[in-house]
Amino acid sequence: MIFDWNPNADDANSVRAWLGTWQSCVQKADFASARLLFAENVASFGTHMNVVKGLEALERDQWRNVWPKISDFAWDFEGMQVGVSPDRLLAFLITTWHSTGYHEDGTCFDRPGRTTVLLARDGVTTMWHGIHTHFSLHPGTPPRSYGPRSGAC
Repeated sequence: MIFDWNPNADDANSVRAWLGTWQSCVQKADFASARLLFAENVASFGTHMNVVKGLEALERDQWRNVWPKISDFAWDFEGMQVGVSPDRLLAFLITTWHSTGYHEDGTCFDRPGRTTVLLARDGVTTMWHGIHTHFSLHPGTPPRSYGPRSGAC
């Protein structure tokens, strides 16, 4: 078997914990803490960028264009699918998320989307690091949020 969509509880919980930590980083627009969760040579694409390689580019081209301009970001942990390689050193997940976006006039809109994340680690007791992310908005969602995060809806 190449992978298992039903990993053992320790692996599934560690992936969920990693994602929970990242969720908190997004909610707080805490770029420094988020960087600690990723490999330097991460390769990604998303709602505001084409394929980029490297943590610096990911933060600059995606995170800083989105996180300060949204609020209420949350993963769908219940619907998340987690897979783990047989050696338990590679994990991948797919899930949806929700956030609140802001039109130019400050009014709010629902900003749902979906993501795929690949994680790797050096050993089964070491920390996961993100090596790939892919974000996309659900069809029909406005492609840009203007902020500010403090807007009330």
